[in-house]
Amino acid sequence: MTLRSLAISASLLALCVIGATRPGITGELAHAPSAPFAVAEAQGSAPNFAGISHWFNSAPLNLGDLRGKVVLVDFWTYGCVNCVNTLPHVTELYAKYKDRGLVVVGVHTPEFPFERSVSNVQAALKRHGITYPVAQDNDSQTWNAYRNQYWPAQYIIDQSGKIVFQHDGEGQYEQIERTIARLLNASS
Repeated sequence: MTLRSLAISASLLALCVIGATRPGITGELAHAPSAPFAVAEAQGSAPNFAGISHWFNSAPLNLGDLRGKVVLVDFWTYGCVNCVNTLPHVTELYAKYKDRGLVVVGVHTPEFPFERSVSNVQAALKRHGITYPVAQDNDSQTWNAYRNQYWPAQYIIDQSGKIVFQHDGEGQYEQIERTIARLLNASS
């Protein structure tokens, strides 16, 4: 390898590393502590739940009816290991903040045919101790409305109905909780 090609390779690698850490490239909308509030001004209203074939733990929900509350929308499927790994964190947030105005809505969007079964989803809810509302999105209509691409994915919607934070995959649990707590404190 020549010195010139080595320098070009190092430059390309540096650009990839820098680009992978920039907001927006990783799929997150907010990184800085005050960013969720600034991002809310730039985002439109969160899409409503669409094409839901079954609701668990709740009557059908409508985002318009949830204005004034902080909403965490969690896209998951019970056959996804990464999704299952996030469930304890989501259920903990629900337990901790539900009485302060947090509404958690799990959107179960199946990846495989066996995940479409109502009884399989119900068994998964029982197995994981999920008591918050869960929408069964078998035709991916809510998934598509959010332009979601990954399991799991979390969207935090502020009291005015705007998405202020989005995260794909596992992790960012502290940032998710800080964002929820900040939004709840702003309204109290």
